[in-house]
Amino acid sequence: MSTYKEAGVDIEGGDRFARFIASIKSPALGPGIGGFAGGMELDLSGYREPVMLSCTDGVGTKLLIAQKLKTYNTVGIDLVAMSVNDLIVCGAKPMLFLDYIAIGGLDESILHPLVEGIIAGCEDAKCRLAGGETAEMPDLYDSGEFDLAGFAVGMVEKSRMLPKKEMIRPGDSIIGLPSSGIHSNGLSLARKAIPESETGLLKELLTPTRIYVRELTPLIESGLVLGAAHITGGGLEGNIIRVLPQGLRPVLDRNWPVPSIFEAIQRHGGIDTEEMYRVFNMGIGIALVVPRAEEASLLKLCEDRKIRALPIGRVETENL
Repeated sequence: MSTYKEAGVDIEGGDRFARFIASIKSPALGPGIGGFAGGMELDLSGYREPVMLSCTDGVGTKLLIAQKLKTYNTVGIDLVAMSVNDLIVCGAKPMLFLDYIAIGGLDESILHPLVEGIIAGCEDAKCRLAGGETAEMPDLYDSGEFDLAGFAVGMVEKSRMLPKKEMIRPGDSIIGLPSSGIHSNGLSLARKAIPESETGLLKELLTPTRIYVRELTPLIESGLVLGAAHITGGGLEGNIIRVLPQGLRPVLDRNWPVPSIFEAIQRHGGIDTEEMYRVFNMGIGIALVVPRAEEASLLKLCEDRKIRALPIGRVETENL
């Protein structure tokens, strides 16, 4: 063995992939793609005390379903969604996104739709894809196997950071924004529950995670929202409690329509209802905490903006 290519790393293939990305026309792509670092100019004229927030996330074992079905663009959207949704629930406007792709070989039939999905996610979130890394590692990943990680940076005015735990009281309302499906959490259990022969259900599991930046921005700017939770691993209660002060807990009515994909997972897997709510979003992707007196105002704002929103519960004192 005397060349890098013989060792399994295709430098020319990497160059072709970089040229493919550069050829895509998108407002999400900045001029720094292909350089050693990417960035953007900051306009801080609208901020008095700007705070920069950052986060990172992945797509988990949803990738195994994408690999099985050879469908790759949707998980690119998932990758963006998982990080930008974490930013927006803190009140931060997503500004930059970076991706990391680790793959067994530079397969264009995988990489091209992957990056197209990432760019589509950035366009939806109104943030810039500032750069990324594609690591070809045939000794770690077999042909067709890959993993993804995403990194996002956002900006928020300090006074608008969420949650405002000191203002949340017993009796405050919890409003839910519907999910698009399973999103990107609980897939390890869902994959065990749904037989591989159920191709239609597996395809439904690949429905991309909903990006909430456009919907949440006006709701947060209204000043009505005291806390916002991105419903990820740990289900509804496990994530809502993260935005509540100590001594308070969420009480959910469970009276909203649950998407059929969750009923299918429960039926095929014989999963207890409490476990379903502990693991999955059960049809709610974002939960908002608002003062009880402002619930009607927030719902009216959602109606005016054509944002579907549902009262799903309330805040109560923890049982001692």
